[in-house]
Amino acid sequence: MSVPVPRLGPGDRLLLASHNKGKLAEFQDLFEPYGLEIVSAGELGLPEPEETGTTFVENARIKAHAAAEASGMLALSDDSGLCVDALGGKPGVYTANWAGPKRDFSLGMRRVEDALQAANATSPAQRHGYFMATFCLADPQGNDWIFEGRVDGTIVWPPRGHQGHGFDPVFMPDGYDITFGEMPAEVKHSWAPGEPGLSHRARAFAKFVDAVLEDLD
Repeated sequence: MSVPVPRLGPGDRLLLASHNKGKLAEFQDLFEPYGLEIVSAGELGLPEPEETGTTFVENARIKAHAAAEASGMLALSDDSGLCVDALGGKPGVYTANWAGPKRDFSLGMRRVEDALQAANATSPAQRHGYFMATFCLADPQGNDWIFEGRVDGTIVWPPRGHQGHGFDPVFMPDGYDITFGEMPAEVKHSWAPGEPGLSHRARAFAKFVDAVLEDLD
């Protein structure tokens, strides 16, 4: 029998199973209206588990369950990445690895562009990609719940803008003429109750809100 999804409201604590400061900043923006007490795995000094999965869901589960077990708290993880059609879906779950051990995303963006050039993907129609976000909410008893979001767009070059983080400066979402790197947070997220949001993370968050968070007054 399936376990009901936990419900959270103002004053409840939630552990974010991440040490990524850019990702944490986006989560703080998204959660701000709900009055939750948010603590991160980094703040608690929890170790980062080895991400051995080959899919976003597998890696999200690894991170969420490790944090929940270590802390005894309800934990939320996010595994996300950039998938490019002309590269056979790469970098995908290995998106962060393309930025090297020091997570130099200027290097990562350059590697994606070099790979596209090598594939002769030079026109916008040949440079379709999408960001995928997979949330996993896990409890200390070993149960979990998955929420996914996706946003499609075009890979541009050179990078544009200094907002956001990661590969944002080379990703222009469908329907816009600016990249995520050129968008302020409120535009990139553009999420509100009852709306899907723009970014992959906002779209996964919208599903999470519907299932887990108590309605705002």
